[in-house]
Amino acid sequence: MILVKGAPRQIGVGVACCLLLCAGWNPACDAAEADTAAERPRIGLVLGGGGARGAAHIGVLKELERLRVPIDAIVGTSMGAIVGGLYATGMSAEELELLVGSIDWTANLTDRPARRHLSFRRKQDDRDFPFRFELGLDRGRLKLPQGAVQGQNLDLLLRELTLPASYADNFDALPIPFRAIASDIGSGEKYVMGDGDLAEAIRASMSVPGVFAPVTLNGRLLADGGLVGNLGVSVMRELGVDVIIAVDVEFPLYREDELVSALAISEQMLTILIRQETLRQIELLGDGDILLRPDLGKFGSADFAHASETIEPGAAAAREAESRLAPLGLSETAYAAWQASKRPLDPLDADLGFVRVDSDSRIDPRVLESRLSTQPGDSIDRAALLDDAQRMHGLEVFEKVGYRLVEEDGQRGVVFTARKKPWGPAYVRTGLTLSEDISGLSAFNLSLRITRPALNSLGGEWRNDLQIGTDILFASELHQPLRFDSRMFVTAGLTASRSDLNVFENDDNVANVTLSRAEASVGIGIELNRTTDLRLSAYRGFGESQRRIGSPGLPEFEFDTGGLRSTLRIDSQDDARFPRSGVLLRASYDVALPGLGADQRADFFELDMSGAFSRGRNTLNLGAAYRTTARSDNRIEAFYPLGGYLNLSGFAFGQRAGPQLALLRAQYYRRMGDLAGGLFTAPLYLGASVEAGNVWSERSAIDFDTALLHGSVFAGFDTFVGPFYLALGFGEGGERNVYLFLGSPQRRLIRAAQ
Repeated sequence: MILVKGAPRQIGVGVACCLLLCAGWNPACDAAEADTAAERPRIGLVLGGGGARGAAHIGVLKELERLRVPIDAIVGTSMGAIVGGLYATGMSAEELELLVGSIDWTANLTDRPARRHLSFRRKQDDRDFPFRFELGLDRGRLKLPQGAVQGQNLDLLLRELTLPASYADNFDALPIPFRAIASDIGSGEKYVMGDGDLAEAIRASMSVPGVFAPVTLNGRLLADGGLVGNLGVSVMRELGVDVIIAVDVEFPLYREDELVSALAISEQMLTILIRQETLRQIELLGDGDILLRPDLGKFGSADFAHASETIEPGAAAAREAESRLAPLGLSETAYAAWQASKRPLDPLDADLGFVRVDSDSRIDPRVLESRLSTQPGDSIDRAALLDDAQRMHGLEVFEKVGYRLVEEDGQRGVVFTARKKPWGPAYVRTGLTLSEDISGLSAFNLSLRITRPALNSLGGEWRNDLQIGTDILFASELHQPLRFDSRMFVTAGLTASRSDLNVFENDDNVANVTLSRAEASVGIGIELNRTTDLRLSAYRGFGESQRRIGSPGLPEFEFDTGGLRSTLRIDSQDDARFPRSGVLLRASYDVALPGLGADQRADFFELDMSGAFSRGRNTLNLGAAYRTTARSDNRIEAFYPLGGYLNLSGFAFGQRAGPQLALLRAQYYRRMGDLAGGLFTAPLYLGASVEAGNVWSERSAIDFDTALLHGSVFAGFDTFVGPFYLALGFGEGGERNVYLFLGSPQRRLIRAAQ
């Protein structure tokens, strides 16, 4: 017998299996012995990078399995590292095909946790600032993240998929030996990973610069391996195989007539640079090696939503080479013996001996541990581990939160890792609101939120808001938890605002006034869970109303405020812009007290609530608003404005105002499809609303007979920078309004002085 170079383990196991069969285990011993005892070449599979085009590798694997071609080693780059790495852990081609078709690529190629995992304060950020990009602030200098996507959701996906290989620190211990290729962007050299954490190795190999943040591993800053080694033929040669099957899925060069933009030319230059190294690797292939190039045309590298469409072209490329691949195949018995010979992975049936949080933040680990449901003694539950990591990431203090199963001192446990954002320590979010209606009333607001989290071990936070435009606002709040579980907290805040309000008489806009106010407050509260917040605060402030234009008889005045305010907020909606499920509620009771500085004793109660219910693509959102005042003397600073989109849509904003307000609303919308794909998916919604309500001077006057009926039809896009709407509003009295706006469709129905 001639031993195949570098393959004593595989041949030895095959011979042993054959001897057992000959001892009487199987009457087909003669055929099995002929197959397994004879020499066979050691086969290596090289899977190149190409983004979503790399799903074609699955088609190749399907055909190799059909032909019973054994794979003794795999080298993968980028998407080839994902497919190859998962196949090396023991997943079949069929399982990989089902996986690619089931993954929500839009969600996994972003960093946003599901909204249910956000802490209550982060839900406020999500609602107030829909623009999903964050800058860092360090000693007055703005800092950018290292990539548009840090890879949080992708990391957790890879972790879940590779969990069975958690205890295999050396990739030669996998069922199929594996290597992943990345680029060391510090030295510009190729970096081959054959040990360590499999999920991290795969993640590093596919870190496309500018899109995904690079990965720090073994003291190196690693990015996509396609930059220096998109097709790792030379790496496979070093593994000592006899036959190499290489699969090239690179994007083809544009034709000259297609190079019509700077972007296309830039893409062409990058493709040329990558292609040069790939061609050098292809030259290393010998006469006995096989190169497959699936016909993928101009299928986009970023089109992961349709990645499954590339599987069949991959299979077709393998079928075209069947005359060369088939001789490498084994008989059914020998192939089964080869599969049985692959080293099994350690089972995940041990209970967790310990659960630990490893964080580089100043926040005490006990604060983070309070977010975990997984405890020592629990069995390994993939869903629970994923949920715990996402819940910790929902604090939005860390760049990434992950976990890894480890073995220490004979015990197996889980370590959650939380790494702070390197572009901090303060973080900046921006918002933009633009609106215009047919009545000529427009609004423009540019807003900024600067948050400084992790002030101390309990996770204290300082938040500052600045808004300029139609409505001017400055607000600063210090939020300090009192316990490690972060539920009890105290707050202290300052707010100053100025708004321009239109005054209507008989539905005519007769004047415009500027209402200014400032307020200081202190409070105590409890976050009952991630959906509910209850607080009590004392406040003291002052304000004034000044006429800008209009009737000279309109009074100008000053006022003082002060009192106690209790607020209950519930937010369980799955989306802040176009929710499909969940409840949003805000209820507040405000008592103005002369003893705390108010001009007079007055009571104010406000309630806003809505609930979304969905079936398929259809959603019904039911809502209500109620405002009432007592002992306020019907002063203008205690009036509630009504009008605008979804708040009697036929009216302009503020066309009705009074001390008593009631409104019912039913809104229907249907998701029609997506305007774009990938990172910039913009779902399109079409819908309509029916609204009934009014304002009254006395609470006893509120009834359905005097309520007004309005409605709207609209088209909305949930864009990267916030929701965009085009809406037509109409009322029972013939009122008409057309709205065009970016940002929140509802200016809150707050009273003029708040």
